[in-house]
Amino acid sequence: QVQLVESGGGLVQAGGSLRLSCVASGRIYSTNAMGWYRQDPGKQRELAATITSGGSTNYADSVKGRFTISRDSAKNTVYLQMNRLKPEDTAVYYCHARLTDSDYVLRDYWGRGTQVTVSS
Repeated sequence: QVQLVESGGGLVQAGGSLRLSCVASGRIYSTNAMGWYRQDPGKQRELAATITSGGSTNYADSVKGRFTISRDSAKNTVYLQMNRLKPEDTAVYYCHARLTDSDYVLRDYWGRGTQVTVSS
């Protein structure tokens, strides 16, 4: 069993910064990729940023240049540094992982989400 736990969300003013963290725990054999998705009420969930085990990153155009995704492989942790935040960034941010568990089963896992609110 694998669990993802997010932290670091909160309320900030436009132009401010937040750093989200997500820790994956459980019977993990290897992690193929981790990332962050976000969803605001009335909208579809969208990709914000992802990072593969090889270090390749992918960002949504809307966050490119402002957000940075990174990982600490030893701690099974992924981070999202969010700078120059805009009210449009307000959403619930969900951690995602594509990993192989100790039974060698590849599947996707999701955290419960952390709220980010950016005031104008």
